[in-house]
Amino acid sequence: MAENPTRRSDARQTRRRGAALEDAILAAAADQLTESGYAGLTMDNVATRAGTNKNTIYRRWPNRLALGIAAYRQLATTAPLPDTGSLRGDVLEFLRQANRHWSSPLGAILRELFAAAGGTAELVGQLRDQSGDAEAAPWLTILGRAVARSEAAPEALHPRVATVAIVLLRNEFVVRGSPTAPDDVLVEIVDEVYLPLVRQRGATSR
Repeated sequence: MAENPTRRSDARQTRRRGAALEDAILAAAADQLTESGYAGLTMDNVATRAGTNKNTIYRRWPNRLALGIAAYRQLATTAPLPDTGSLRGDVLEFLRQANRHWSSPLGAILRELFAAAGGTAELVGQLRDQSGDAEAAPWLTILGRAVARSEAAPEALHPRVATVAIVLLRNEFVVRGSPTAPDDVLVEIVDEVYLPLVRQRGATSR
């Protein structure tokens, strides 16, 4: 009697282990996020798509939010750092990149995840690329270029200073619930907060 092809497929699925199985689960969760957003993400649907069972998923991700965050990280891409030749130009363009992302369908998923995470610092940290250092790195690069051009003093190279602009932009989405930030808000963040702060760090060191 000929072997049922469905059974062969099921056997291959049950033999998956380790990274291959995790990749299949994350791919299924990412597809579900793209189609239905975080609200439509369920362990049942992901298990069915991945050809596994819920217990297998729960052994790797303790809840739906943790799985959603891991799946979002599969979808997110890193934009190239702007290099306009000036600190103001770099910061403003990087904010505009972030604003476009947060205003996009993928950004809508990110906002859903932030809302679901609430005050859970560990999960919010995962959304921010797992560490404050990782989030600060591109901003410190931009600020480091400004220091090399003598636009800023070395004392300005501090992670909290470097990331002030992106934190203020994030607040527009997470705290205020804005679907997008007008460009004049980005300009205000740069001209009224970021540049004065960077310049003051240099002034106080003298």
